[in-house]
Amino acid sequence: MTADTGESGDGPRRRDAAATREAILNSAIEAFTRLGYDGAGVREVAAGAGVTAMLVNRYFGSKEKLFAEAVDRSFAPRTVVSDDPSVLSERTAARLAARTSPEADDLDPFVLMLRSVANPRAAEIIRAGIEKHVGRHLTDILPGPDAAPRAELLLSLIAGVWLMCKVIATPALTGMDQGALTRQLHDLIEVIVATPPDTGGGDGAPAATSPG
Repeated sequence: MTADTGESGDGPRRRDAAATREAILNSAIEAFTRLGYDGAGVREVAAGAGVTAMLVNRYFGSKEKLFAEAVDRSFAPRTVVSDDPSVLSERTAARLAARTSPEADDLDPFVLMLRSVANPRAAEIIRAGIEKHVGRHLTDILPGPDAAPRAELLLSLIAGVWLMCKVIATPALTGMDQGALTRQLHDLIEVIVATPPDTGGGDGAPAATSPG
C-alpha cells in the first residue's frame, strides 16, 4: 500500500493513496454542488479533503478533469429515475418529491448540474454525464416511438422541479404536501412515459375517415 503526505490544519499526515483520492473527490462533489463549477476552486477542494492544492492536481491533473470525475460519480447512481419500466412513473414521481423536499440533502447531482451549467465547458461535461448514466437508460426503457426526445423531456421536467424546489426554493412548491406533489408529478410523468397512440397517419396527423 502506498502513502501520501498531505497537509492539513494539524500539520502533515500520512494516508493511503486510495483514501486520499476518495477524500479529494468527495470534497470536490460537495464544493461543486454548493458553489458550481466557476465558484469552487482547487484550493477549497483541497482544504475540504485536508490536503494541498498540489496534491489535488497530482491526482486529477486539473480542475476540469476533477469536475468530470465528480460529475461521473454523482450521476452514476440513478437515485430518482426508476430502473423498472412497469413502475417508472410512480417511483420516479415519489423519489423526485422526496428528494426535492426542504428536508432532503442538498448534495444532489441535479443541483450540481444547475449551479454549473453557466460555464460552457462544464455544460459539455454534464451533458456527457447525463447521456451516459441517465439518458441512454431512459431511452432504452421507455416504450413506443420517439423514446430519445421523450427521455429528455422527462429529464427536463425533473431538472425543472429541482431548480424550483432546491435552488430557487419557490414557496408554493416547497410548501406543498409531499403526497400531493407526488400525485401531480405522477400525472405529468405519465403523459411522457405512456406509449403514444397509433394515429394511423404517417406524419402524426389523425387518419382520415371515409364519408358515409
